[in-house]
Amino acid sequence: MASKGAVTEIENRFFPQERNGRRIVVLDSATHSHAHAASAEARPNADVVVNASYAGVYCARLLQEMRPVATIGLDCGVGKDGAGISGLWYFEALGIPAAAADITGVEHGNGADLYENGFISKVNGYAYALGVAPGMAVKDAGDLMLDQPVDGIELDVTNRQVVEEGLNGHNVVCTNSIADALPEDCNTNVLCTAGHTGRSVIEYITKFRPYGFICSDGAMGKNSSGIAALGPANEAGIPGAAVSANTARMGDGHSTYFDGIISASNDLATDVGVRVGMSAVEAARLLVNR
Repeated sequence: MASKGAVTEIENRFFPQERNGRRIVVLDSATHSHAHAASAEARPNADVVVNASYAGVYCARLLQEMRPVATIGLDCGVGKDGAGISGLWYFEALGIPAAAADITGVEHGNGADLYENGFISKVNGYAYALGVAPGMAVKDAGDLMLDQPVDGIELDVTNRQVVEEGLNGHNVVCTNSIADALPEDCNTNVLCTAGHTGRSVIEYITKFRPYGFICSDGAMGKNSSGIAALGPANEAGIPGAAVSANTARMGDGHSTYFDGIISASNDLATDVGVRVGMSAVEAARLLVNR
């Protein structure tokens, strides 16, 4: 790796797309970011950077020197503590769309292979708001990132979305927290949310009275406190369940719904068929169509 003060020739760098005053820059490594930023070809606040390094915090710090408008890296299998994609949330805090590609389909350190043959596996909230999604080709994701609004992306921090329409006007709705429930959810919608199911959420469940709910178990915790709200919800006549925090990302209601596996449920949810080990998608369908 070149020293911080050196500007070296960057091999294999290329620019496959340019549009709306923005450009895609393909690099073999995030460590080339300093050399690019110092070059005559640098365009701060105008480049979508596709680089064949892991999408972690260290690489995000390097890439930030280029002041990118968006980035795509490698997921490197996600790895311990999610370190392979932790840079996605670094960039999310800065309001920058970022995504990672599945490492099983591309070569480490080969930016051209990533751009030509890669497929997205993970995205942050800003990339998702642009339409970037798992399974999308890296080329297509780059195109979407080029076309992001000049005045920035408005990110709905609640992440609210109707993901399934049920019977009799009931729907399954994702949102990041049960505290983000709306009056329209009362006796109408099954909420898939991403906070724990501890005692502090009882007030929200009984206030908003959703038709049903699925939250996270927060890894259970001492005295199974991560699911303490299931009992009081049952007493209030509200069926509910929790997904394992090992299967779905806390703070992301979409992950609760799409990734989550049920780890606990109250009696009312059990009575309609919700079971431990069931996918949250299946459990939500049982709750909304009961």
